[in-house]
Amino acid sequence: MDLGFTTALIMGAHHAVHHIMATDEALMNKIIEASKDIALSLGKGGKLFIFGNGGSAADAQHIAAEFVNRFQMDRRPLPAMALTTDTSIITSIGNDFGFEDIFLRQLQAFGTGKDVVLGISTSGKSENVMLALEYGHNICFRTIGLFGEEVLTSVNNLCDHVISIPSKTTARIQEMHILVGHIICELVETILFSAKE
Repeated sequence: MDLGFTTALIMGAHHAVHHIMATDEALMNKIIEASKDIALSLGKGGKLFIFGNGGSAADAQHIAAEFVNRFQMDRRPLPAMALTTDTSIITSIGNDFGFEDIFLRQLQAFGTGKDVVLGISTSGKSENVMLALEYGHNICFRTIGLFGEEVLTSVNNLCDHVISIPSKTTARIQEMHILVGHIICELVETILFSAKE
């Protein structure tokens, strides 16, 4: 087995998806508009709730940390919360109500109508993510879905912004999800703080 060749193939596949995204003006505009909504909410005292399963749970925590601490700028902390971190809450909801409700019930507890909800699902079909997005949509949160190429058509009725990565490969989708998360962090910082620097 030629591991060098395999590595080159993986890097090439990553680059190909990245190139498609970097030349897709509609996709870039969706990322910009989602960033504007987050900045508007945070600027008015709202919060950003982020959630997903597995690798997407790790991405939710990563992105929330960039908002709460800092990304590129030294600035005040921004209120972002990953709904994937409190094992007591998650396991109690899973035990008493079901795994599908672990994000929904947290939004019901902590959310207000001025917040933003960012749901991450590589498959685009995670029931607990979709239920939370539906709840956010119904009570007038701004809702953002970060998915792969294959996504349920119903998400268009749940999300103000649907950001779909043009790939069916889980690893490539996850790599681009964190890229999109970093872009959103930088755009929000720019919108909220660049004029004050």
